Amino acid sequence: MTAPTSRLLQLLSLLQTRRDWPGAVLAERLGISDRTVRRDVDRLRELGYAITATMGPDGGYRLDAGADLPPLLFDDDQAVALAVGLQTAAVAGVELEEAALRALTTLRQVLPSRLRHRIDGLEIVAIPGRPGDGPTAPVSAETLVELSTAIRARQVLRLDYASAVPHAEPARHRVEPHHLAFAGGRWYLLAWDLDRADWRVFRADRVAPRTPLGGRFEPRPVPGGSAAAFLSARFKGSRDADEWPCTGTVELGLPAREVLPFAGDGTVEDLGDGRCRLRSGSWSWVALAAALNRFDTDIDVVEPEELRAAFRTLAERNAATAGR
Repeated sequence: MTAPTSRLLQLLSLLQTRRDWPGAVLAERLGISDRTVRRDVDRLRELGYAITATMGPDGGYRLDAGADLPPLLFDDDQAVALAVGLQTAAVAGVELEEAALRALTTLRQVLPSRLRHRIDGLEIVAIPGRPGDGPTAPVSAETLVELSTAIRARQVLRLDYASAVPHAEPARHRVEPHHLAFAGGRWYLLAWDLDRADWRVFRADRVAPRTPLGGRFEPRPVPGGSAAAFLSARFKGSRDADEWPCTGTVELGLPAREVLPFAGDGTVEDLGDGRCRLRSGSWSWVALAAALNRFDTDIDVVEPEELRAAFRTLAERNAATAGR
């Protein structure tokens, strides 16, 4: 039988996962008697949790929202998940950064030392506004903690990196891990690859850390001045600056109000008469031309000539496709 405090935490976690729990099911899940379940429910009520008994042949319990905030109890995984959520609040698109920081500080103060150590290792670079490049890729909390621990300890990390090609063998790397980042529903590790002598961006969902950690290293200055600027530039296909390598200006046969919601990080100028000017960028000229075609309207290229040539290339390819 589990210790009373640990059992209370398990009971509370179960009650939070669904609306109604039959008493017999709770007793079976916790490995205790129905009578002990009733006593534990009474203890949670004394702590301020609004738990009501449900009627019926199965007779059970329901955790309701209370008028007051009772003491909060978290298991290890919940504490790590909460810390990750608070640190990535910046990507929510609302002004939550200061409140999230205060909440994280409060959480840290009440955690036992073993959990506080895990939380302290989670230093995340949140990059808002990055368009997703596929479905969200989940990463285990343990992997995030292991990567963060190596970053905080400034120790060389050996890792297996799964290939995007099915059934291919993972590649092995020795890296100096610098930053853990969250952008567009994905986790990334920014590290200096010792074998390639260059900066690399690894998708964390494809990383399998290997133990033990290696020797200590001195952090290197990240190009661009910050991890956020460097990663944002890499996501745009640029190595030098946080800007698209191909940027052009066009006039569209649509009013600005219809273009603005879909302009991304581009700028829109209203020209009147149902037209607007859009300045936008992409990783290649053909990719930019293709992206502009999504507006499904007349397009006049203002500049540069490379964008006009890209439209010609795209037209030739599309004509060939239609003719096959």
